[in-house]
Amino acid sequence: MARDHQIHVAMLPWSAFGHMMPFYQLSIALAKSGVKVSFISTSKNIQRLPKPPPNLSTLINFVEFQLPALDNNIQHLRAGAEATVDITFDQIQYLKIAYDLLQNPFKQFVADQSPDWIFVDVTSHWTAEIAQQYQVPLLFFSVFNAAAMDFFGHPEFTFSEARERGRPSPESLTFVPEYVDFPSSLAYRSFEATGVFHGFYGSNASGITDAERLHKIIKACKAVAVRSCPEYESQYLNLLEKITTKPVIPVGLLPPDQNQKGRDQITDESWIKIFQWLDEQKPRSVVFVGFGSECKLTRDQIYEMAYGLELSGLT
Repeated sequence: MARDHQIHVAMLPWSAFGHMMPFYQLSIALAKSGVKVSFISTSKNIQRLPKPPPNLSTLINFVEFQLPALDNNIQHLRAGAEATVDITFDQIQYLKIAYDLLQNPFKQFVADQSPDWIFVDVTSHWTAEIAQQYQVPLLFFSVFNAAAMDFFGHPEFTFSEARERGRPSPESLTFVPEYVDFPSSLAYRSFEATGVFHGFYGSNASGITDAERLHKIIKACKAVAVRSCPEYESQYLNLLEKITTKPVIPVGLLPPDQNQKGRDQITDESWIKIFQWLDEQKPRSVVFVGFGSECKLTRDQIYEMAYGLELSGLT
């Protein structure tokens, strides 16, 4: 039986390109199936996204919101900063304050456009009330894999309950959770655990922890979509469905939907020099280390890496 109207999905990613790009790729995948997508973000962020393929341009609509200015007493977010790439790690908590102020324009958008589904990210906990008020089903799209969601996504482990049950201290992150019922090494190393614990369960300037944000969305959503596939982590996907009691939909890895330039098509002089240098090296003599697209190393961290390379004798 034919549908009586075209399905309309509203996409609301967190303001980090590691989140916006998977949401954008999922938007393309949905548009290829005939779904109308409203991709919502701030003006500057949308301007930095790639253009959709010409054949899908009528199905993907970019909705630009102005990022609200913060109170004059909060001077920690510089003008023009609309994504995590624009700021240092310690300033992300202030970006969350501004992002949370998008609640009112998003509510007005839902009231006016009546989407069939709202796809949300880990940060926008306030969409739970909006979805309930306007009777629009909420789908949580995790840009993290199922294993990560299993570790932090248990709905019982909210901020207050974590200290009494599953996550009382950074050390508790160094053990495989007791509810993982198959052989696993799902745990943090001790030197990683402190920062992760305080970043996820600790308080921040926005007034709500990341743990509270995540668990409020999980409890309100109708299903969980994960950027993963059964061939990669079927047991973790099954466990996520068990602990959230929600349908879990693996949507694949969502690689960029574009033609990659071959080496002979590269015109950037800096990349040409890099390839020339690599050609001069012996096989298996170069190690590439990636710290992430938004990692901003401090001077002390750069010095420590330089000292380590020097001590290795491999420079």
